[in-house]
Order: sequence, then structure tokens, then C-alpha cells
Amino acid sequence: MWWLWLLLGILWTAAAVVILQFDQASITTVGVIIGIMFAVASIQQFTLLAVADRLKWLFAIFGVLFAGAAVASFISPENTFVAIADMLGFLFLLVGIFWIIEAFVAREVNPMWWLGLITGILMIILAFWTGGQFFIEKQYVLLVFAGIWALMEGVINIVRAFQIRAIGKLI
Repeated sequence: MWWLWLLLGILWTAAAVVILQFDQASITTVGVIIGIMFAVASIQQFTLLAVADRLKWLFAIFGVLFAGAAVASFISPENTFVAIADMLGFLFLLVGIFWIIEAFVAREVNPMWWLGLITGILMIILAFWTGGQFFIEKQYVLLVFAGIWALMEGVINIVRAFQIRAIGKLI
């Protein structure tokens, strides 16, 4: 099912392109897209939970957290945009930590584990930089960094898809 990761990577990349084209008048739309991103991330975590050999609890925790964020985003997309802009640094910190943990867990079976490590470190750097911004600036930063987040997730999933396909051909 390598093609599923490829499809998810393409969808994440498409979300990044759409987010990066929005302006200030698109707050509701961005809130809905962020909700969709959270929902897809939740589905991915529960999928990893189903196939993981170890650390299932980690995928379950992040799956539930992403699912809760998705529900809240769909209930009030305008408030989602404002709330996400206000806590953007903390969100990036959580995502960065998860990507770093995921990279080290997959190190034994994934020769490209360092890609997840690098993106996690970059996300943590963005978290600390964003944490020092004023609220108005955070709104603009949210549009850019939500797009960057989706783009990084898309690239990781596309690389993962082709790794899974290569492993399948070896077996």
C-alpha cells in the first residue's frame, strides 16, 4: 500500500500550495484547511498505530490529540485561525518533537530517518522564533508556516512511499 503514502504526500503538498496562496480575507477557509490537516494527521497516526510493532501508545496519543484539534477546528474555523495564531509556537514545538521521536524510532528500518530528524529540528527552531512574535505578525506567520508544515509533511510522505515501494520489491 505504498501508493497510499504517495497519495497522502501529494494531498499534503496540495494543501501547502493552497494555504500559501491565501490572504488575510481567507481566515475561515484557512481554519477549515487546518482542520482537514489535523484530521489527516490523526488518521495517519491511527494507521501507524495499527501497523507499529512498538511504541503504539505514542501514535495513539498523537492520534487523539490531532483528532481533538480537528473537531475544534471544524466547529469554529474563525476561532481556530485566531487560536492557532496565538499558540503557533507551541504547536510547532509539539510537531517538531514528534518528528524527532519518529525519526529516531524509525532509524533501524529507515535509511532516510535523518530527513525526519532535520525537519523536526527545523520545526523546533521555527517554534522558538514564532513564540516571540506579536499577535498581528503571528497571523501572517501562521499562513506561511502552516503551508511549510504541510509541505514538509508532504515531502516526508512521498519519500516514505517510495521507500516502502522499494522494500516491497526486495521482499
